[in-house]
Amino acid sequence: MAFLLTEFEEQANQVSLTYGMPGIRTQYIRGPVWGKTREQIRKQVIEGNNPLSGQPMMREAIAKLTAPLTAMERDISPRKMDIGPETYTDTEENLHKLFLEKRYTDFLPVTLPTRERVDAMLAQTSHSPDERLGTMNPGSAAGENWTYTVRTAAINAVMAGAKPEYFPVILAIGSTGSTAVNVSDNGFMSGAVINGKIRDEIGLNYDVGAVGPYAHANTTIGRAWSLLSINGGNCGKIGTTYMGTVGNPANLINIIIAENEELSPWEPMSVRRGYKKDENIITLFSGWGILSARNWAITDWSSTPNYSKNIQDIYKMQNPGLFGTFAVLSPPIADFVRNEGYDTVEKLTEFVTSSDAKPKAQAGPSKPGGSSNFNVVVTGATNNNYWMIGGMVPGQSIQIDKWR
Repeated sequence: MAFLLTEFEEQANQVSLTYGMPGIRTQYIRGPVWGKTREQIRKQVIEGNNPLSGQPMMREAIAKLTAPLTAMERDISPRKMDIGPETYTDTEENLHKLFLEKRYTDFLPVTLPTRERVDAMLAQTSHSPDERLGTMNPGSAAGENWTYTVRTAAINAVMAGAKPEYFPVILAIGSTGSTAVNVSDNGFMSGAVINGKIRDEIGLNYDVGAVGPYAHANTTIGRAWSLLSINGGNCGKIGTTYMGTVGNPANLINIIIAENEELSPWEPMSVRRGYKKDENIITLFSGWGILSARNWAITDWSSTPNYSKNIQDIYKMQNPGLFGTFAVLSPPIADFVRNEGYDTVEKLTEFVTSSDAKPKAQAGPSKPGGSSNFNVVVTGATNNNYWMIGGMVPGQSIQIDKWR
């Protein structure tokens, strides 16, 4: 018998259905347990009531452990989730309502994926519409591994409002099976860094407001990633495949960063991860996000700050760091760091991570010139000395052009 917090009832029910145990006995307790004293746990949990039934927790638990199995509990056949029919025919108004009711959207208006719009998207790739693109799971036993095709990605790209020319980037993301909407209580989010000539070809923003919703390409590519996660990967279902306690607003469009390669004093991230200059590459990230460096108490905001030392101090503060440290520097800050003696990212990384209290090694790939513990990218404008930093760890880097 399982003991779970009441908030996980819906998720537990879905897990039991998925694995053919619809009658598994579960005792629900008041949560959270973390952060409470032993006395509080004894009074509130052990001697308390099941918040759902109102019955004494221990008495009810003993009854569940000793009562005979019911007919439902003996039925061990798995129940598969229904993803619905491939096509719908109705009025636009009713289809929009259906999308909302069935949770096929992020609750913002979508562009209805008509056959003509989906075909226009598919025309941007040489890959077959029925080719298996990826398999995704939100990271929860409540979520089955869903497999989706190139056509699935095209449908969700249309819904997100993406232009057809963005489609190879969306396919590159989808090919990894990386979700933009993780199940975790912590409310994690995702991001990506794009390098190469494609930045200008499709109008990605790497100037003023580079990490914000101020360019059609950045915004809709990120939104398409989330919608594909919801509709192709069974992610983002409140109570089952999404349990963010507070949530993360970045799940809506994620953080799609086009690197300002022209004004960066260093090699682009793609080159540092082993690819050629001007090759169109997207590198995926995941973590809890980034915020203005001004909000870190240890940041130096004197008249002549030492930015490299600032970065190192924040890196140490996050020790051991669940997602390492990810610095997003505007071109002026990157120039300051270079002038402080770090003319390569490798030199900066060696300095930042050189301490007696290094954060523990993080899971995740690391290529030459990169680190899973510390990463830096340059984007944005030159109008002031601002920058951002937080916790995001790199995942896969993918060649975009092979999806054209």
